[in-house]
Amino acid sequence: MLKETAEARPTRRYVEKRDAILDAAARLFNRKGLRGATLSDVAQEVGLSTNSITYYYRKKEDLVVACLMRTIDEMAGIADATADEPGPEARVRRFIALFFERLARTATGERPELMSFREIRSLPDTHADVAFEAYTDMFRRIRKLLRAEAPRSPAQRSALSAAAHLLLSLTSGAMTWVERYEPQDYPKVAETVVDLLLNGFASPSSKWDDTTPASPPLPVIDTPETTQEAFLRAATELLNELGYRGASADRISARLNLTKGSFYHHNENKDDLISACFDRMFAVIRDAQSKVEEGPGTGWDKLCAISRALVSYQFSSKGPLLRLTIYGALPEEMRKEKMLTMSRLSARFTRFLVQGMQDGSIRPMDQSIASLQVNGMINAAVELQRWVPDASGGNAGDLFIRPLFMGLFSGE
Repeated sequence: MLKETAEARPTRRYVEKRDAILDAAARLFNRKGLRGATLSDVAQEVGLSTNSITYYYRKKEDLVVACLMRTIDEMAGIADATADEPGPEARVRRFIALFFERLARTATGERPELMSFREIRSLPDTHADVAFEAYTDMFRRIRKLLRAEAPRSPAQRSALSAAAHLLLSLTSGAMTWVERYEPQDYPKVAETVVDLLLNGFASPSSKWDDTTPASPPLPVIDTPETTQEAFLRAATELLNELGYRGASADRISARLNLTKGSFYHHNENKDDLISACFDRMFAVIRDAQSKVEEGPGTGWDKLCAISRALVSYQFSSKGPLLRLTIYGALPEEMRKEKMLTMSRLSARFTRFLVQGMQDGSIRPMDQSIASLQVNGMINAAVELQRWVPDASGGNAGDLFIRPLFMGLFSGE
């Protein structure tokens, strides 16, 4: 990546062309992923040759990092702009409002797209380290917004980090779904997200109970693991940890103490295995949703049960679920198919919310946006241990589900 020095300050023309490259690249990486978008695609977007692009960014990975760093800087700037608000709730409200204001400016063409964070794990180690260092600094600045006072115990620090991960995940996750709304409605959407995060889902008659087991039990946990299921589990773990590039046939096989030949005996190629990882995740979610829906209880009971079951699964011996950010690594047609299936499964959470509003166990709310937050929370739980090392299936419900369902500051 080119470094700007005091001795060689870039000209205005250079800066304008560089910014145009970043604008086009962020848009293409969001649409096609790191694997699908090429430097040639970016060059075509801005009317340059591929060789001209390499004058600004030598490798595609350099360009990805530059796009990520620009988004991270903007997010950190939004966090800093809210720091003087009087109290954590006011800071959360302002942070979300400013973020959706920024998204609205993208939707109206005033500002370029922000880069999705999903590509960080797809980068080679040297590039990923740079991006993760900046992301971690941004995370800490956002976490600081939630502090009323310095945490006095390890448990309080864990709860604070979990709440910050939830806030950042659900706020940045809006980039994937906010386009379904008119730009002039983004402030109202932001108000809805604020209401959900600050006030939770429960009606006054419903209480949080994390003493019950994560039920219903998921059948996949109780069945013996076949070799193919072991490959799916290992591939899912490595995709979540290292992204598409890092989850090689060699690494997947090594995790299972098997040979590369064994990999190709059970799998045609890596893309087919990734597709099967998605299908496995869909089956787990679909089966759990169906069993909860057929069982007894209020809408609140069912929403808590399905969330506990799936979050607990993330930490189980058969977990985790596949991180949805891996979409960007898929071939375009496969990506569309998998995203459509996930969208349909996410919509099933709406039925629990509607039932709860009908029976009085869940307060009146925008159930379409609420269901997106439930799905986002379950997906984000897979990364909870990165920010809360002592997170487990036993405490994740209280750390991560409760703040969404009862309100971000309900545990204070």
